[in-house]
Amino acid sequence: MQEKIIPESSNQAFYTPERCEITELSNSACDPAVSIARARVKPGVTTRWHRLRQTTERYYILEGRGRMEVGKLPPQDVSAGDVVLIPPMCRQRITNIGSADLLFLAICTPRFSSDVYEEIEENSASDSTF
Repeated sequence: MQEKIIPESSNQAFYTPERCEITELSNSACDPAVSIARARVKPGVTTRWHRLRQTTERYYILEGRGRMEVGKLPPQDVSAGDVVLIPPMCRQRITNIGSADLLFLAICTPRFSSDVYEEIEENSASDSTF
């Protein structure tokens, strides 16, 4: 890895089929060990069930209120300052239960790539195995 400063203005936000807006803050081949993205979920929206292969993800809640569903844990409310640890292949989704946008960092190790993402159908047979 080589030293580098990435100005925030160089990052473009995009809306995903997962139902959230993502801004890649750091996701580069020059730093393959980690990626950092800022996610925004609108009030009342629930992201789609998904999991990541061979990638550990951490949510760091910046603003707003959410209800996190991860693995076999019962749904739990999260807010600013909370950290959610999500092991590889662990199902996950989050609902914005507040009146303002839910904003969090998604930190992945190793860095996120689209080929590790798996959408899970909500009522599929495989859903009950997690």
